[in-house]
Amino acid sequence: MPELPRLRLSSLDCIELDARLLDLACHEPRFMPHLHMSFQAGDDLILKRMKRRHSRADAVRTVERIKTLRPDTTIGADLIAGFPTETEEMAVNSLKLLEDCDIVSAHIFPFSPRPDTPAARMPQVPRDVVKARAARLRAAAATRRAFWLDSLVGSAQPVLIEGDGTGHTDNFAPIALSGAQRGQSGIVRATGRDGDRMTAVWA
Repeated sequence: MPELPRLRLSSLDCIELDARLLDLACHEPRFMPHLHMSFQAGDDLILKRMKRRHSRADAVRTVERIKTLRPDTTIGADLIAGFPTETEEMAVNSLKLLEDCDIVSAHIFPFSPRPDTPAARMPQVPRDVVKARAARLRAAAATRRAFWLDSLVGSAQPVLIEGDGTGHTDNFAPIALSGAQRGQSGIVRATGRDGDRMTAVWA
């Protein structure tokens, strides 16, 4: 849509990011430098049992290709903890994916069985273990995210204000900007971090 000045891609499967889409995502100025990927897990056997179409290596290779073409791109991802048959080793493979794919925005979901689905008929991971693994993933993801947000302090960032005094940078860092109005855009200077949100002033 030529009239839209800013575009974001989310919930992408690795195999959907073919050469043409990758070229657009990395070279089309209207595409924001943040991609949210539907990785789901970081272990090949779990991915197979989820009937995902990609492998762990596909996920890592996809991020490497993106970062090579557009180094400022940030990566978000969906990850599920405690899928049926998941062992501790498999869970650690998902945990390691946070670093291996440089994920700074993770949506972590504890597995919850749905009636009459193949996954519901598989051997289940105990609920307390599922919750513990999800909590571990969230904590690791939060640490990585805080480190990334802290690294932005002092930098100049393009921003779009989406609510009263709040918005996102192009690389999808949440920003609080006192007095800013919805629809405003421009360059801000990140002055600090307040929890999961950057504070900023107009540059």
